[in-house]
Amino acid sequence: MSVMSFLGAIGAAQREAMDADERVIIIGEDVEANVYGTTGGGKTRAQTGDFVQMYGRNRIRNTPISEEGIVGAAAGAAMTGLRPLVDLSYSSFLYMAMDQLVNQVAKNRYMFGGQASMPVVFRSAMFYGLNTGAHHSDRPYPMFMNVPGLKIMVPSSPSDAKGLLRTAIDMDDPVLTFEACLLWGSKGEVQDEPFWVPFGVARTVREGTDVTIVAVSSSVPEAVAAAAELEVEGVSVEVIDPRTLVPLDRDAIFRSVAKTGRLVIAEPAHRTCGAAAEISALVSEEVFDALKAPIVRLTAPDMQIPFSPSLEKQMYPNKDGIAAAVRRVTGLTAPALASVGAE
Repeated sequence: MSVMSFLGAIGAAQREAMDADERVIIIGEDVEANVYGTTGGGKTRAQTGDFVQMYGRNRIRNTPISEEGIVGAAAGAAMTGLRPLVDLSYSSFLYMAMDQLVNQVAKNRYMFGGQASMPVVFRSAMFYGLNTGAHHSDRPYPMFMNVPGLKIMVPSSPSDAKGLLRTAIDMDDPVLTFEACLLWGSKGEVQDEPFWVPFGVARTVREGTDVTIVAVSSSVPEAVAAAAELEVEGVSVEVIDPRTLVPLDRDAIFRSVAKTGRLVIAEPAHRTCGAAAEISALVSEEVFDALKAPIVRLTAPDMQIPFSPSLEKQMYPNKDGIAAAVRRVTGLTAPALASVGAE
């Protein structure tokens, strides 16, 4: 085991995959830049620093600044035998390639009756919480959960970032991976040898008996911190990290809620039609009889992200808001939440 940063674990996964399979290529804007260890002005190319020297320009390719062209080229490369790993930088830039992502990448395997596979991974970084304004702060993973044919991963730890990415690269289906930049600098123990984290298998970050918290992306460490605080107050909190939203490990969530009888869901995306809404609906449909209190969702409100640091800071689930939600469902406080976007 080694201690790695979230970004370092992604870099390790990419190197392992490229060493193991010459069909794996990396394409994107400025991925040839030799800037390993920096964020390159906020771009995810930090993981390809010396890859040109290691693998050559046939496998590490800069692209024009055209997301639609990048995604279309990657789709074609995947259908003809390569396994592209695409750096799309900001998650907000996915919008510029919606036709290719939704009408080609997601549908072609079905449309061709399985004769063509689509082994392509699209990395993008969610730059929320860093005062980058409305154009660069979106968390659009719920939008793509609604598109059949796409798999969605949202790692929250360095180990999962590495293991899930290895699995994604080896898949014959398209995968979108959404990385919270707030987690890029986080560190944790990661296996040195290659390993794969399966999709559709949630991680029980912390076991508990009184309340289940399902947390997504950067909400996971906030939920863990809230659980530690609540333990002092005598409340036992179980924290579930889905790790992948498509496929979603429904059974793990149902088992936990059946055990605790209470559910709080925390995620950084907008409230309407988000992952929290889907998880809430599923639990209500499948294990409603186990609930001892109403489900509580903590999300960002349905509004554009302000540039103001003081305003943006209030928008996402944090330790205090999650703890307040748990106290509410356990009856420890009056039924009101101070956090924005809670219900």
